[in-house]
Amino acid sequence: MAEMGSKGVTAGKIASNVQKKLTRAQEKVLQKLGKADETKDEQFEQCVQNFNKQLTEGTRLQKDLRTYLASVKAMHEASKKLNECLQEVYEPDWPGRDEASKIAENNDLLWLDYHQKLVDQALLTMDTYLGQFPDIKSRIAKRGRKLVDYDSARHHYESLQTAKKKDEAKIAKAEEELIKAQKVFEEMNVDLQEELPSLWNSRVGFYVNTFQSIAGLEENFHKEMSKLNQNLNDVLISLEKQHGSNTFTVKAQPRKKTKLFSRLRRKKNSDNAPAKGNKSPSPPPDGSPAATPEIRVNHEPEPAGTATPGAALPKSPSQSSLPAVVVETFPAAVNGTVESGSGAGRLDLPPGFMFKVQAQHDYTATDTDELQLKAGDVVLVIPFQNPEEQDEGWLMGVKESDWNQHKELDKCRGVFPENFTERVQ
Repeated sequence: MAEMGSKGVTAGKIASNVQKKLTRAQEKVLQKLGKADETKDEQFEQCVQNFNKQLTEGTRLQKDLRTYLASVKAMHEASKKLNECLQEVYEPDWPGRDEASKIAENNDLLWLDYHQKLVDQALLTMDTYLGQFPDIKSRIAKRGRKLVDYDSARHHYESLQTAKKKDEAKIAKAEEELIKAQKVFEEMNVDLQEELPSLWNSRVGFYVNTFQSIAGLEENFHKEMSKLNQNLNDVLISLEKQHGSNTFTVKAQPRKKTKLFSRLRRKKNSDNAPAKGNKSPSPPPDGSPAATPEIRVNHEPEPAGTATPGAALPKSPSQSSLPAVVVETFPAAVNGTVESGSGAGRLDLPPGFMFKVQAQHDYTATDTDELQLKAGDVVLVIPFQNPEEQDEGWLMGVKESDWNQHKELDKCRGVFPENFTERVQ
């Protein structure tokens, strides 16, 4: 019997809840259609808007803080791996090995401490702050349902009072239900009217405390990390002093070894190649066109397939045994902008001059078409005659001292690694 009674109570409660939902749904439809008035509270609605905004901002802050913590953890792992690598390459007989190992250990502890303090002083506080929102959000929704119940009870009571045939018993019962619905709604409404503004105002202090904690922890972390880095730097300086003769050498980028001038000369020599069967060409007689190279300088870029002869340069004795070479000039690049003929019109600079660089390291040429550089040498950079010949990381140029002395591109120019130099003009 007790079991059946329990089932009856449960069934009755379910039926009551279903009836409430149907009544609320019907009331909302009537309100939307304008057939029933709706109780409005603009002040409360503003509080709800503020609540939703506050919840959205807090949720985003929590997400970004978790991302920040994940980044700190990732940086910790990367720093730990880097220090482990240093320990592996640090040979036992090098000075400062124990100091470097201790610094790495302190570095690891500092990262751990920083991460844990961020969790304790920022993330947990953030979680506590957001923990109050779900309950209030649920109560706001319940308050909305109770407001619909109150409006429905009010409309039912009003309809019975205005009916032509009044039933006093039904009116009395409807009035009782209205008073009950009104009491439940007002109790919830009063509590929320007090809590929501207070919660909204608390956000300022929370944001201040949270970001002050993060900023303070980060500041202290970087101060301590700076000390460790300085200590490690001192250890490495000591190592460098003891092994100073084995300095690190700057290396150029690898080249394809395209011997520009050798190929150019082979191409020009093919014009004066001996007849088939001759093993070597006979030297051209003095005064012949082949003995006097014709060097033409074009001051402006030519359209493809055309060649306009320019002013002939003076003949140099060193050129008497070379075939004719045509030197084309290219537009100079100034600050990334091409200016046609900017270098050709200046007598103190080679044709097509683009900019100057200064060698920061010595460079030993490894091929005949490369420049030999000493730290401090100034090089006048000019374009490649054929852009396809340029290897990545390499430039074409002529040392300023050679150009001032000879004024001959074929004799002075060559390629050199860009990373051995620094642009000065």
